[in-house]
Amino acid sequence: MIFLRLFIEFFKTGLFSIGGGLATIPFLSAMGEKWGWFDEATLGNMIAVGESTPGPIGVNMATYVGYTVGMGEYGIWGAILGGFIATLALVLPSVIIILIIARILKAFKENKLVERSFYSIRPAVTGMIATAAVAMIKSAVFTKGGNNILKMIDLKALILFSVLLIATNVKPIKKLHPIFFILIAGAIGAIFKMGAI
Repeated sequence: MIFLRLFIEFFKTGLFSIGGGLATIPFLSAMGEKWGWFDEATLGNMIAVGESTPGPIGVNMATYVGYTVGMGEYGIWGAILGGFIATLALVLPSVIIILIIARILKAFKENKLVERSFYSIRPAVTGMIATAAVAMIKSAVFTKGGNNILKMIDLKALILFSVLLIATNVKPIKKLHPIFFILIAGAIGAIFKMGAI
């Protein structure tokens, strides 16, 4: 039953998350709330790991969720099967749609109604990605406790966020590979957690 649920949830996510990996984040957030498979903090960690490992973020997160859900229910074999099912379910809608479109590509491409539909879909996808970004910022920079605004902000996280946001928009630094920023942020995070700073 858990594997069927995984398949249905990730098939729906793959079918409706138009725009790629980051567009899956609102679906994953809703999935975590509905089934209790993970919380917002875990989702933030999944996004960080998914972005810093090779492959599409949506596929990486589907594999991760399937793995952890399957592991919790059936051990290592459940984890392997869960990861496979969630990943397959996420990519299957795209494969089916691409196969259908490939058959009617010319007529589909020149259809004005389809062209107008995609014009409307782009802003909606942008809004979904922006929503995910705001949720990640809240999860990474703000703490749950305290009624004082200063106690609600993780100052170290805010400084790290601000420095990296500015650094990634400065021309000479902007040209550096994303792995550089991931490694630097990981090292600083480790130093923060060890209490050295």
